[in-house]
Amino acid sequence: MDILKYKDYEGTAEIDMKRAICRGKILFINDLVTYEAQTPAELQAAFNAAVDDYLQTCKSLGRQPQKSLKGQFNVRMPPALHKAAAVRAAEENASLNDVVVRAVDAFLSVPAPQKSRQRAA
Repeated sequence: MDILKYKDYEGTAEIDMKRAICRGKILFINDLVTYEAQTPAELQAAFNAAVDDYLQTCKSLGRQPQKSLKGQFNVRMPPALHKAAAVRAAEENASLNDVVVRAVDAFLSVPAPQKSRQRAA
């Protein structure tokens, strides 16, 4: 999925083939804010306008814009992997949290594989 970026916000970029439009929603906020456009080029402008409108609406309502990412989340993993991470943390005199943060950081430092787009024959 392609991600749009503007003013510290991210949003999706999707194509709705049934309606023949481009659309998306602002990610990582608790409110639902969507946007639409006729072309991919227009979608970025629609996203930017949606972010600006969201910020203005929050200001008009006297509340802070919501951001749901606080730096904490639960991670579910197989018990054997949990144990291996805990053992590594103990070996390094580190916390389990430190080990998980380093693992995620290492994973994200490798570029994501290119999307393959295959057309039906």
